[in-house]
Amino acid sequence: MAKPTQEKTPDKEKDIKPEGGGNSILINIVTTTIVCIIFIGVNYFLQSNLLTTQLKSVSSQETVDEESEQLDKPERGIVLDLGDFTMNLSDVQPRRYLKANVAVEVTNPMPEPSAEEQKSGGHGGHGAAAPNPKKALIEEMEQYKPAIRDAVITVLTSKTSDELATTAGKELAKQQIAESVNGIFDGEREVIRVSFGQFIMQ
Repeated sequence: MAKPTQEKTPDKEKDIKPEGGGNSILINIVTTTIVCIIFIGVNYFLQSNLLTTQLKSVSSQETVDEESEQLDKPERGIVLDLGDFTMNLSDVQPRRYLKANVAVEVTNPMPEPSAEEQKSGGHGGHGAAAPNPKKALIEEMEQYKPAIRDAVITVLTSKTSDELATTAGKELAKQQIAESVNGIFDGEREVIRVSFGQFIMQ
């Protein structure tokens, strides 16, 4: 009677062992699948968010670029030619002098007439020759010319030939001239740029 019991026990153990092994394999497969699905989901979420962010930044950058292109268009103002300057520089030994042509461009408070207004001869539209506002402003600017020339001379004569020999030195001189001239205008107008034509040091 004891023998049949001993024979059945190993069979039961054989039957149980594969089931336990099968369960662990199944659990491993399910766990791996869930981890993979979570990983793919997180990866998709991060990628889609990153792509959306990049698309937003690209579109906003395009908008900024369009605005900056409009802002970067060189502003057109009134150019006031200050003529030629011949002056001593601050070098002591040997004495050096500078011969330069200087012009300043200042903001134009008057809006430029449209193409239709120019064809029609002004705001009236009757073909009558309207006064040229730009010409009137240039004539008005002539009253500032002596003070502006004095500001240019003050700035340039404070420089040495070594300072003005470099591009950075010339740009600094232009910036200082612009600041001095802006002080003369007292906020009514602003210097857009300072230009050197002839620029000879001897």
